[in-house]
Amino acid sequence: MLRQSLQHKLQQKLTPQQIQLMKLIQLPTLAFEQRLKQEIEENPALEEGKEKEEKDEFDNTDEFEDKGEVIEAPDINVDEYLSDDEVPDYKLRVNNYSADDDDKKVPYAQGESFTQYLKKQLSTFPLSEQHKKIADFLIGSINDNGYLRREIIDIVDDLAFTQNVFTTEEEVEKVLRVIQELDPPGVGARDLKDTLLIQLRRKEPTPTRELAIKILERSFDDFTNKKYKKLQAKFDISEEQLKEVIDEVVKLNPKPGSSFNSKGGFVEHVIPDFIVTVEDDMIDVALNAKNAPELHVSRGYTEMLKGYKENKEKSSKDAVMFIKQKLDAAKWFIDAVNQRRDTLLRTMMSIAEYQRDYFLTGDEQAIKPMILKDIADRIGMDISTVSRVANSKYVQTPYGVKLLKEFFSESMKSADGEDVSTIKIKHILQEIIDKEDKRKPLTDEHLAKALKEKGFPIARRTIAKYREQLDIPVARLRKEI
Repeated sequence: MLRQSLQHKLQQKLTPQQIQLMKLIQLPTLAFEQRLKQEIEENPALEEGKEKEEKDEFDNTDEFEDKGEVIEAPDINVDEYLSDDEVPDYKLRVNNYSADDDDKKVPYAQGESFTQYLKKQLSTFPLSEQHKKIADFLIGSINDNGYLRREIIDIVDDLAFTQNVFTTEEEVEKVLRVIQELDPPGVGARDLKDTLLIQLRRKEPTPTRELAIKILERSFDDFTNKKYKKLQAKFDISEEQLKEVIDEVVKLNPKPGSSFNSKGGFVEHVIPDFIVTVEDDMIDVALNAKNAPELHVSRGYTEMLKGYKENKEKSSKDAVMFIKQKLDAAKWFIDAVNQRRDTLLRTMMSIAEYQRDYFLTGDEQAIKPMILKDIADRIGMDISTVSRVANSKYVQTPYGVKLLKEFFSESMKSADGEDVSTIKIKHILQEIIDKEDKRKPLTDEHLAKALKEKGFPIARRTIAKYREQLDIPVARLRKEI
């Protein structure tokens, strides 16, 4: 049965401007700079830089007339758009940034790729046309670490279907052995064992290297699991001989492709979003210059708006609405950029004040327990906003460039009832492991007892979690001879 009824609903929706602001806040400096360039390219009413000429004053207008026919444009206010460009420059900048500051950009050297580097070496080998095609395909299948992870049978099939090259597994293996002679040593290996053996065989033979090859070929799993007693018994060697083998193997590169970065590969640089300086117990927080650009509405578009106000033709309606749309978008974007700047500064200033002891001393154990809610309450914003600010942002401190998230940590109660940051506990855990006897490394249970003696009663499973976060292996894999 159909019937009509009235319902009252209370809904909360974000405006397009709020959505735009949230998206801008979570962008790091480099992505924010790219977003600025994109917006400037897409919106001709938005310009970057300082306005050089004075703006003309125009009268307000609420409608456009044409021979008795009225084109209503109640939302268009020329003075409203023009007034944005009359705001003094100092109000559009961060208070600690001036035009005299250098806009330092990190230079990127143009170099050849890892694949090009390998193919360049391949030209020195006398290969047939068939083998060259196979070699090019194999090099293209090598990952950035220098490994060939694909099965040979799959490569044979792909060569037939994509390159029209019909070959066999034996022929592909033969060409692969040629590639494994290229630099860096170990490239083209199928796994870790393979790359270590390739590197050892390319070195000048010595008794220790010959023994290392024998151990890796016959007992690779026992070697990686550090079953030293078993290896000594199996190969009838002394502890000193085994130690020499270990010293030889640890000098090898488990990721041969990674060494290409030092030969002209592309290196990713971290660009800090904040700059914190300390002088005479005073902490100064500044945004990276790229986070505080000067933006203004295009003077050409305001001139066009004036022209359409004076030109009262019927055909000007579409043009007026187009200009209004671009001017609105420019205004909203400028407001969002300014709010983003203010939000980032307020958040970073609050974090610097909360972690004042660390910024004054540089001692990471001085970092206090701090969660997102602590900062959100201080600056009067939502937790989600603080989370967006802390996401993927870096801060340059006198003690190095730090990830902003590193200053957030949970608290734990010590034996004295004091709130202690988990960062401090991890540092103490690291110190205990560094000082342990490597012949008999401490298990997680013994580490828990050691921390309890220092006044931090922590469960064994929590120790295991912190150890994994510190990228520290289990006791068996920390064993040395």
